[in-house]
Amino acid sequence: MLLRELLSRLDDRTAPVPIDELVAWLEALVIDPQEVQPCVRFSDAGYQRNLLKAGPGYHALILCWKPGQRSPIHDHRGSSCGVRVLRGVMTETVFDRTPEGWIYPTHTRQLAEGGVCGSHDADIHQVSNLQPDRELITLHIYTPPLLTMGVYSLDEPGVRTFTDPVGGLIDGSGI
Repeated sequence: MLLRELLSRLDDRTAPVPIDELVAWLEALVIDPQEVQPCVRFSDAGYQRNLLKAGPGYHALILCWKPGQRSPIHDHRGSSCGVRVLRGVMTETVFDRTPEGWIYPTHTRQLAEGGVCGSHDADIHQVSNLQPDRELITLHIYTPPLLTMGVYSLDEPGVRTFTDPVGGLIDGSGI
């Protein structure tokens, strides 16, 4: 499946795409790096979130990570997320919660170029570029659009809410 076909399928959907279907689409994706080049923008301040396309039931973003950059530990509050590694090696650390609200890592995995993963709703994870000398570029599809997420800390129990304005995604701002 080509990128334009994937985006067309997403445009045709108003209801959320089930996570297994979204992951299968990303696994079948054949993508030319030039197709997303206009959205490839990095920042020294932190990883950069760049809006590729938005529809009524989704947001497609290109995330750009310099060496050592990582997301906060977060969930996807009511949204599913499919991720495809376009360049580099992505490290995902998955967390669970104690009854008291503390979080702890349960496992970590690395995904090389072409690798795909998915997470849903209350899944808690962190995405990182732990490669010392290589940039990371990932495609993220959120369905429905991810506008609010929970952000967690290893230093204290509980969860903070982060609200990401849609307009802010265009210039790469966000968590």
